[in-house]
Amino acid sequence: MNGHLISPYHNAALADEIDFRDLFRPPVDSTQTCLRDQARIEGDAMANSFHEARAAYLSGDGALASTLSRKGRRHQARMVALNRQAADQIFEEKNSHQPAGTIDLHGLTVCEAIERTENFIRDARQGGHSEICVITGRGLHSPTQVAKIRPAIAKLVKDERLCARVHPDNDGMILVDLDRDGQNWALHDIDAWNRPLVTGSETDCVVM
Repeated sequence: MNGHLISPYHNAALADEIDFRDLFRPPVDSTQTCLRDQARIEGDAMANSFHEARAAYLSGDGALASTLSRKGRRHQARMVALNRQAADQIFEEKNSHQPAGTIDLHGLTVCEAIERTENFIRDARQGGHSEICVITGRGLHSPTQVAKIRPAIAKLVKDERLCARVHPDNDGMILVDLDRDGQNWALHDIDAWNRPLVTGSETDCVVM
């Protein structure tokens, strides 16, 4: 197929048979939630330690400030490790059964999603593929229902000088052409990807 990695979602008949909401709905995992909660606790402790360190420094107690700063860095290291562990588990769960050439970013932070997508693009190129499918979701779980991961990935695609378009059957998925010189797809306006999305009817095909 001349290096093209064809996603099964291009098949219209197959797309009609798949309920994308069931296929990509993020399951609740208590272990992952616990890890994220622990990371937030460490983050709060880190912030408190750095705040106290600054107060100690301003009061002239340099020794205490140094001790509190080291304490803050320890909390920071634990926070990073816990978030990394959670991200690894989430990514493995979401992607272990995905078709080749498809990556699901549900459950990741923006920074985690960018890192995973960069690695995925690199690996796909090294594998000789020219097309991938990136599942970003529609931002329905964001507080304001404004997507965060989707515009970040759109910016990454633009920065990589790639071409992309929203999947015709599901606007929570992006089809990316890895051919830098490809002219067959036009990159959508990134600003448009930041606008709140209107939830459709129950029969609409959406990523939850």
